[in-house]
Amino acid sequence: MITDSDLQELLNFSSPEAVLSVYLNTDPAEGNAEALKLRLRSLLEEVNLPKDKAKVSEYFEHAREWKGRSLAIFSCTTRDFFRAYPLAVPLRSRVRVGDHPHVKPLADLLDAFGGYGVVLIDKQGARLFLFHLGELIEQEGVLGEEVRHTKRGGASSVRGQRGGAAGQMRYSEAVVERNIKDALEFAIRFFEENRVRRVLIGGTDDNVAQFRSHLPKAWQSLVVGTFPMSMTAKHTEVLARAMEIGQQAERRRETRLVDMTITNAAKGAGGVVRLDETLSAVHEGRVQTLIVREGYRSAGYQCAGCGYLTTQKVAVCPFCGKDFARIEDAVEMAVRKVMQSGGDVEIVRDNPALEKVGIGALLRY
Repeated sequence: MITDSDLQELLNFSSPEAVLSVYLNTDPAEGNAEALKLRLRSLLEEVNLPKDKAKVSEYFEHAREWKGRSLAIFSCTTRDFFRAYPLAVPLRSRVRVGDHPHVKPLADLLDAFGGYGVVLIDKQGARLFLFHLGELIEQEGVLGEEVRHTKRGGASSVRGQRGGAAGQMRYSEAVVERNIKDALEFAIRFFEENRVRRVLIGGTDDNVAQFRSHLPKAWQSLVVGTFPMSMTAKHTEVLARAMEIGQQAERRRETRLVDMTITNAAKGAGGVVRLDETLSAVHEGRVQTLIVREGYRSAGYQCAGCGYLTTQKVAVCPFCGKDFARIEDAVEMAVRKVMQSGGDVEIVRDNPALEKVGIGALLRY
């Protein structure tokens, strides 16, 4: 699995020599080990980096952990740089060569599968899960006071005791309320410590509604769905349901973001679309959320001085006067710059409106 620090290292790494980036789908459904080796050799066939190719092949043959459903490898032997990350979710196989690690597929992965916090809640306590990139990272639980129930009957005639069934019911409701509030405080600490990006809540309708009603507004906005689930469910069941609901919510959110970006761009405020306009906003540091059609690539030019990106062939940079160098994928460089500056990147599939423009951004100002 790749961590935030791993990703930051990849974003910060650059080299005057070529960097080889390999993504290989290793899902068992794609074939056995021999079939994967053949696919890897085919991907590397046109790459003219013999030492890096040998390093990748050696890792795959001898050092690779046979788990997960895809593999990301980055190699630059001239800088003694080699990183490999087994991943629990499938990625499309591809190879890229450039002066940086190719991180756009990882941006897509983090966007779709990063930072899911799941709460299973009942009247006595809660189970909490952190799922990141399709794997269980953390699991905790909290247990409150037992909720006792009595049969219905007449009120107690003994002075100082609770009033029979009615009093016992009020007492039980108070215990449930306390337990859920304690579970809520525990859950919020869990979410904060693990930097959860989205929240799902499982349990009965009543328990979920009561838990959610006490959530602060800041966490309410991160709830992407609820679902019925037993407190005794296996974590694999919870993961499968959470990913299903989370992906459905992600598609709806992406549609809203695309619509907002296109609307804002049309109004001339708060948004841009198409590559050149977006690259200008990236250079100015104005991009809050970069929105890219999945698979979108375009060659461009990058200033050797200030790093300005453009699709236009110009003699010198209008900002610093330095020369431009042609690059194979200006979109990849835009993704990298936005992630380095702390902005968000959304890789969007099957959106007809975004198909027409390819790329856009919501702006900070």
